[in-house]
Amino acid sequence: MDIRLIAIAALLPLAACTQERPPVESTPTPPEAEMTCKADAAQSYVGQTATPDLGGAILKAAGARTLRWGPPRSAMTMDYRVDRVNVMYDDAYKITQVTCG
Repeated sequence: MDIRLIAIAALLPLAACTQERPPVESTPTPPEAEMTCKADAAQSYVGQTATPDLGGAILKAAGARTLRWGPPRSAMTMDYRVDRVNVMYDDAYKITQVTCG
């Protein structure tokens, strides 16, 4: 049997697994402008005690979609998200920094 026929027969099932991408112009763009974090609007919370209720107020003030707490001496991912507000606090639960990303 010809080796080329065997190779084609082995690759044929894989060809069925490919996925065609839609054209770029038909892909909807996410409404990022609506949920973009604005850290300047939440800077008044620096120095206050971190609580869940205050976290909700910071989230609303910053206009962000998600909130991420940053405890002292903790590792955080470096991924940047325009819809996330980061709230860092110290050992006494005092907010030390409010940033976006």
